[in-house]
Amino acid sequence: MTDLISLAAFAPLLALIGALVNGLFGRAFREPLPGVIASLSVGIGFLLSIIAFFALAAGEETRVSITLWPYLQAGSFELSLGFALDRLSLLMMLIITGVGFLIHVYSIGYMHGDEGFSRYFMGLNLFVAAMLLLVMADSFLLMFVGWEGVGICSYLLIGFWYREKLNADAARKAFIVNRIGDAGFLLAMFLTVTTFGTLDIQAVNEAAGALVFGSSVLGVIGLLYLLAATGKSAQLPLQVWLPDAMAGPTPVSALIHAATMVTAGVYLIARVAPLFAQTPAASAAVAWVGGLTALIAAFIAFSQTDIKKILAYSTISQLGFMFVAVGVGAYWVGIFHVFTHAFFKALLFLGAGSVIHALAGEQDVRRMGGLGKHMRVTGTTSLIATLAIAGVPLLSGFFSKDAILAHTATSELIADYGNLVLYAILLVTAAMTAFYMFRWYHRVFAGEERFPKKLRDSLHESPSVMTLPLVILAVCSVLAGYLGLPEFAFPNWIAHWLEPSVETPVSFLHLSTSLEWLLIGLSVVAAAVGLGLGYWVYERNRGRLVARLEESMLARLSRSGFGFDALYRAVFVEPAEGTASGLSSVDTDIVDRGLRAGASPVGLLARAAALLQSGYLRAYALAMLIGVLVFALIVSLSGVLS
Repeated sequence: MTDLISLAAFAPLLALIGALVNGLFGRAFREPLPGVIASLSVGIGFLLSIIAFFALAAGEETRVSITLWPYLQAGSFELSLGFALDRLSLLMMLIITGVGFLIHVYSIGYMHGDEGFSRYFMGLNLFVAAMLLLVMADSFLLMFVGWEGVGICSYLLIGFWYREKLNADAARKAFIVNRIGDAGFLLAMFLTVTTFGTLDIQAVNEAAGALVFGSSVLGVIGLLYLLAATGKSAQLPLQVWLPDAMAGPTPVSALIHAATMVTAGVYLIARVAPLFAQTPAASAAVAWVGGLTALIAAFIAFSQTDIKKILAYSTISQLGFMFVAVGVGAYWVGIFHVFTHAFFKALLFLGAGSVIHALAGEQDVRRMGGLGKHMRVTGTTSLIATLAIAGVPLLSGFFSKDAILAHTATSELIADYGNLVLYAILLVTAAMTAFYMFRWYHRVFAGEERFPKKLRDSLHESPSVMTLPLVILAVCSVLAGYLGLPEFAFPNWIAHWLEPSVETPVSFLHLSTSLEWLLIGLSVVAAAVGLGLGYWVYERNRGRLVARLEESMLARLSRSGFGFDALYRAVFVEPAEGTASGLSSVDTDIVDRGLRAGASPVGLLARAAALLQSGYLRAYALAMLIGVLVFALIVSLSGVLS
């Protein structure tokens, strides 16, 4: 069985090979060959992940380690780089390669005719390879390589259409904001080495349990890893990059939001669950960051008009739910929501892409409406995804979201009734989610037609290479939740599957069966209230109330992103631009003028420095050789004289 499990180690290599082939030779290929190569490289990785998954399930092992090479040895410190294939990493691999494969196939139709067709698929393959490396890593160092890999790939793909300044700016914004979180990861690794003497994740998890519960050093390490997670998973206060990331092609948005980059923060916390379980202060910080992010992002989504930005804020909010789950110690629940969310969020973004494709690039929901009767497959599958994320019973989102609410209410890791406050926040947010997602669907697929009449005759459903992934994702959006039925009354496969990988001493209150059903009932009520209110506002009132709502002060606050961008611009961006402008003036007014003046001290110094910087490599090599000979002569003479 070990050999079959080890086959999964080839998955990132296959994606990397696909990227290299398209990067080196893709421009010589005709469409759709670059897309086929990229899709096959990820699809074969998915098949290998399935084989490894079932082999692990059938065998007695719960973890297979694959050592790639011994990387570093300094005194007593040793670090080997390798893969850890356990139940958590293999489940994440199935999500990444499975959903990633569907997004690759969809992209063949969506990116048809684009001049950067092969470059696009090269970036998409690199993205998958980096994310696989992140979740398979057995050490924090190798995880950080994948962590940085998805960061640079997001920069390349968000700014894919880089000739437009807004797209290039969005890519830079994502890259810069994520560097803040990455600094937290680096500091956490330094402190981890100091505390545990290793960067091996399993060794750190085992040693964390031996430290004093609530240890301050564990708390600091946990908070630093939280800072890293807030960057990648776009949580407060580093959430501002994700809405702008919609500048990239829509399938990129689906890949980032559903299967790769933004789930990395949740995965990191779940991977070091024993460490967080030992520090309630850091765990509480994770939960509160998630709860506040979920609520604020849901509020911001209310008044957005871009079809993709509404979904972007929805992702930020849903990630907040996941953070609350891992923050209260329900680590398997957080991963369960990662699993279900991957399907319906990928479906929502790809459905949005299908609409944008049909409307020749239009993204403003105020100029859509009534598209459901023109695009039956896209409209129907998007409706399933909308109901799933809204938490409608019997769909996947209901089961994972209800599990988060139930475990938040009963967690004993968050003290002083904080768990009940978080439960109330999430319950309200669940109702808000149902409301703004009804608005999204109604403004796009239902109601009156608001798009230009000249587009009516040319409106058509997307080609099958785009609609088939929608149908598959819709089926998964219905069925995925049944792997995690409420465990008090039904078999819960995913909880038992993940238990060996995220087992912790965190305890939860045992409620009576009637109270468990009451919590489920409240989840149903929250979804019903949100959808019902949305129906009343956008269908029954036919928009009469909408005009007044959208001009209110709260609506303006919502459209502004709660003022975060304006605040950061005033506090960080404008002072940095002013400093740069001042330094530029020094360079222009003093250095350049001094150089032109020639006789001034600045000019003379500049001319002398220019003589040393000739630009000829042979001159530099000769200077280095002379320096080495002079140094050797000095050392020899000093030895003789002594």
